[in-house]
Amino acid sequence: MHYWLQQLQQKRWDYSNMRGTGQRESWCSPTLAHPPTGLVGKDNDAFSFEKPCETMEKVRSDFSMDDETEGAGMVGIQSARGPSTNPLNFSLKNFGTELRNSMSYLRSGRADHRRSMFYTGNSPSEDWELVDPPKDFTEQKNHPDTHRHSFGSAFTFDFVRNPSRPKKLLLRDMMGTGKSGRSTENSPVECNGSKSLEMQLRLQSQQQQEELSRLQQEEVKLKEELATQKELVRLLQQTLRTSQSERPTVVAQLEELLKERDGQIQSMCGHMERLALEKESLQKELKGLKLKVGEINDQLGMLMETIQAKDEVIMKLSQENSEQGGNPNDAGSPPPHKDLQELSILKDSLQGYKSQNKFLNKEILELTVLRRNAESREKALEAKCTALEAKLCQVESKYLVLLQEVKNPVCSSSEQSPAHEVISRLLEDALQAESPDQQEHLIFKPNTVSEYDVYGFKTVPEEEEEEEKLVAKVRALELKSLSMTDQEVSIGVKWENFLASTMNRDLVHSPELKALIRCGVPHEHRSQVWRWCVFFHVKKFRDQLPADYYETLLNVAREKPNPASKQIELDLLRTLPNNKHYSSPSAGGIQKLRNVLLAFSWRNPDIGYCQGLNRLAAITLLYLDQEDAFWTLIAIVEVFMPRDYYTKTLLGSQVDQRVFKDLMNEKLPRLHAHFEQHKVDFSLITFNWFLVVFVDSVVSDILFKIWDAFLFEGPKIIFRFALALFKYKEEEFLKLQDSTAIFKYLRYFTRTILDSRKLMSIAFVDMNPFPMRQIHNRRSFHLEKVRLELTELEAIRQTFLRERETSQARRSFVSDDEEEN
Repeated sequence: MHYWLQQLQQKRWDYSNMRGTGQRESWCSPTLAHPPTGLVGKDNDAFSFEKPCETMEKVRSDFSMDDETEGAGMVGIQSARGPSTNPLNFSLKNFGTELRNSMSYLRSGRADHRRSMFYTGNSPSEDWELVDPPKDFTEQKNHPDTHRHSFGSAFTFDFVRNPSRPKKLLLRDMMGTGKSGRSTENSPVECNGSKSLEMQLRLQSQQQQEELSRLQQEEVKLKEELATQKELVRLLQQTLRTSQSERPTVVAQLEELLKERDGQIQSMCGHMERLALEKESLQKELKGLKLKVGEINDQLGMLMETIQAKDEVIMKLSQENSEQGGNPNDAGSPPPHKDLQELSILKDSLQGYKSQNKFLNKEILELTVLRRNAESREKALEAKCTALEAKLCQVESKYLVLLQEVKNPVCSSSEQSPAHEVISRLLEDALQAESPDQQEHLIFKPNTVSEYDVYGFKTVPEEEEEEEKLVAKVRALELKSLSMTDQEVSIGVKWENFLASTMNRDLVHSPELKALIRCGVPHEHRSQVWRWCVFFHVKKFRDQLPADYYETLLNVAREKPNPASKQIELDLLRTLPNNKHYSSPSAGGIQKLRNVLLAFSWRNPDIGYCQGLNRLAAITLLYLDQEDAFWTLIAIVEVFMPRDYYTKTLLGSQVDQRVFKDLMNEKLPRLHAHFEQHKVDFSLITFNWFLVVFVDSVVSDILFKIWDAFLFEGPKIIFRFALALFKYKEEEFLKLQDSTAIFKYLRYFTRTILDSRKLMSIAFVDMNPFPMRQIHNRRSFHLEKVRLELTELEAIRQTFLRERETSQARRSFVSDDEEEN
C-alpha cells in the first residue's frame, strides 16, 4: 500500500510540474509511454512558469521511504515486482495467506477474506492490516466534493497489528536469519544445542502438516461448492424451459408491467422535484463537512505528535531490551523466548511508524510546494491578462484612428495621408521579429508567431516581399487559432483515452483507430502511431531479414562507391530548405537523410535514387529514427505505390494522373468540364502531389494529417485529398474565365486552405463511396495504354536517330566532294 501511495504521489508531482510548462496541450499525459523519437521530438520550445526547486527535490529524496534491507528501494517494490528469489525468505505462513486470498475470489460469500494486507520489510512475524477508517472519514467519502477543496492529505489510515490472526513462527525466524541482522553465533538456536533444534524442526513439520490439512479441508469445501453450482445450473436450465413454455403469459405480464412503468415515470417526476430540495440540503451539509475536514486536519497534527512520543518510548524500550539481550552470560541464562518476540514486534512497529511518518512529512512538503506553484501560476495569468488588455486597447485605438482617416477624402498624390503613417506603423509592429528579451517574457505575448512552427518549418520567409511576409504571418496566426479550438482539444482527449486503454499493448486495426487517425494524430503521439503503421505494412519483409539489415546496408554504402551518391549529395540541401533540420550542411537531419537514401539505393538498385524520395524520407525523419524512416520509404515504394512509380520512366506516376482525371470527371464534373473548356492541364500541378504525397504543396498542419491517414490506409488517401482540395476551392475556380488566371491560381491555391477539419470532412464524407478496387481496375486499364504510347514514342525516337545519322553521313560525303573540287 505504501508503494502504491508513493507512485500516486510521484504521478501528482510530475503532473504538477507538467502543468507549469504552460503548454497548450493540457490534455496530454505527464509522461508519455512512447515519447517522440524523430527530429521534432528533440525540439523543446515550451516555456515554464517555475522549474522544480533543487532544494525541494533534495528534501523529497531525503524523505523518500527506503527499504533498509539489501538493495534498498521503495517500500513494497519487491512485492510489486514479484516474489523474492531468496530461499531463506520463504514463509509457509505467507504462502498460506496468499493461497487463502486467491481462493477467496472464487467464492461468493467469503468477502471477509479480502482485507488488504501490508508487510513492512522482509521479516514480519505477523501480518499488518488496514483498520476500518473512523466514522467521520466514512461520511466524508460519500461527498467527493469535499476532497476537492481540502488541502490536507486524503489518506487517513493507520496501520496496527491484527490481534485476531494467530501468531505463527516463520522458518527464517527459526533458522536465525532475517531482517534483525543477528549472526548465527548469538542465536538462541545454537545456544540450546541440537535438542532445541530438533524440537523446533518438529514444530515446523507440525505446522506444515496443519497447513496441509487445512488446505485439504478447503479443497473439500470447494468440491462441495462446485456440486452446488452444478445443481444450480440444472435448476436454471429447468426454469428456462418452463419460462419458454409460458412465453405468451409473460408477454401479457410485460404489457402490464409497461403500464405500471408509465405510472412510475410520473411518480419519478415528482420524486425529482423532491431530490432538488434534498440537493439544497446536501449543499448545506457539505459546508458543515468542510468544517469537519479542518478539524480532522487538526487531529492529524495531534496524532503525529502522539506518534513521535510513541517513537521515543519504543526507542527507549528497544535500547533496554538490547542491553538485556546483549549480555546473556551475565544474567546466567538466555533471555526467554517471549521477550525476543516482544522485541521483534517493537522493532516492526518502529519500522512501520517510521515509514508512515516519512510519507506524511513528504506529503506535507509537497502540498506546500504545489500551493506555492498554484499561486505563482495565478499571478502570472493575471499579469498576462493585464498585458493582453493593454495590447488590445492599443490595437483598437490604432485601428480607430486608421478608420477615421480612411473615411476622409483621398488626398492628392503629392500629399501624404496621415493614414499612410498609421498603416506603416501597424505593418512594422506586425512584421517585427522577436528579440531575445521578448522570448524571455513569452508569457505576456501568448499569440506570438515564432520563427519556426512545431515541425521546424519557417513560418515567415525572409526572402519574400513585405506583402507576402504579412500574408504568411496572417496564415500562421489563423492556423494557430484553428489548432486551439474545442474540437482539436476534444480529439486530443479521445487519443489520450484510447492510448490509455491500450497501455503496454500493441495497436490493432479497428474502426475506432481508423476514425481517430482520420481526425489526425496529436503531435506527441505521432511517432508511436507512425512506427506502428510502418511496422504493420513491412512485417513480411522484416521477418525474412536479419535485425541489423539497415546497418549492413550502411556499411556497404560506406565501403563501396554508389552511382546514386552524387545526385543524393546535390539534393540534400534542396530537400526542405525552409525547415531548420535541413537548412544547412551542419543541420541535424542532413546526415540522417544521407544515410537513409544511400541504404535505400543499395536495397533497390533498379531505382537507385529518384528526386522525390528525398522529400519522403525527410518528412518521416521528423518523427522517426533513421532505421524506421528507411522502412517507411520501403513501405511507400514497395507496398503502397505500384511498380515503376519512382523509376526513370515514372510509368506508375503517369498512370495515376490518368486515373485521377477519370475520378475528377466522376466526382467533380463541373470543375473538370471547366478545365477542359479552357484547355488547362491540371496534371502539371497534381503530378508532384502524388510523387511526394503533398510535401511543399499544403500547409504543414494539413500535410501531417494527410500523412497520418496515408501511412494507415495507403495510396487511396492521395486520391481522396487531391479531389478534396479541388472540391474545397471549386467555386473559386469556376469564377475564373481565363486559362492564364486558372493556371496561376492552380500553383498556389492549396496554400490558402487552412481549415483541416473542413478539408478532412470533404475527403472522408463527401467523396464517398471510394472503393480501392475501382482504382486498381482503372490503373490496369490505363497502364496498357501508357505502355503502348511509350512503345510508339520509343519507335519514333529510334527512327529519328537513324534519320539524323543518315543525314549527317550525307553531309560529310558532300563536304568531301566539295574539297576535291
